[in-house]
Amino acid sequence: MKAALLQLTSSDYPAENLVTTAALIAEAAAKGAGFVLTPEVTNCVSQDRAHQQAVLCPEGDDPTLAGLQEAALRHGVWLSIGSLALKTGDADGRFANRSFLIDPAGRIIAHYDKIHMFDVAVSETETYRESAGYRPGDRAVLADTPFARIGLTVCYDLRFAYLYRALAQAGAEVLLVPSAFSPVTGAAHWESLLRARAIETGSYVLAAAQTGTHAARSGKPRKTYGHSLAVSPWGEVLLDMGEQPGVAVVDLDMDEVAKSRQRIAALQHDRPFRGP
Repeated sequence: MKAALLQLTSSDYPAENLVTTAALIAEAAAKGAGFVLTPEVTNCVSQDRAHQQAVLCPEGDDPTLAGLQEAALRHGVWLSIGSLALKTGDADGRFANRSFLIDPAGRIIAHYDKIHMFDVAVSETETYRESAGYRPGDRAVLADTPFARIGLTVCYDLRFAYLYRALAQAGAEVLLVPSAFSPVTGAAHWESLLRARAIETGSYVLAAAQTGTHAARSGKPRKTYGHSLAVSPWGEVLLDMGEQPGVAVVDLDMDEVAKSRQRIAALQHDRPFRGP
């Protein structure tokens, strides 16, 4: 299976992001990809809650979701929509950060709400409180496809190794980590964490990412790290897209998952322990 990672510099305007993303899906399909992956918040990168309230939609009315389902159908590809920012019916007005897996008929096969919220102080001038605008999910998601069992995660989930271990022990062969990573933490930790998750689980790890400075009609523009990565089950970096937006294709061979797990069967070696 050929998988294509899309690296985007999404703005805070969903309509223009849909046009860009659909064009890159067409490019990926033309390059022979049967599985196409977009990054976190494909539809809208914004730190302005009032702007988000104005431009975002509930899942059932979201034009980006409908448009990308149509693109999957038109090109006959499996599509991971890394995540969309969506309105919910929550009384507190918080959004969902929701990932979707779409089949080649344009149907939603699985969806996953990001569990771990990015509430951090990277520095005195760079702080985030994702939980103020987004509600956390509470369910891990595994999806079956004809080419692999896929575990869905999003961005900050990457720092919580137990989620990936649980997905792999439940049968996941490919772990998805669509992201909009901070440039500071990206430079320090991105590759190391992705390789660790692959090594620990003997899985492919595919991480489509946002990159660059994101145009904002309202509020402060955000910057993200880029470097969309594909990592083999043995921990080798198969693909690093650097900082430019675009499309890159990588070959997936599920036999490599089996080989890696036979060489080091760590997923079968859990033992109970006392303490601390």
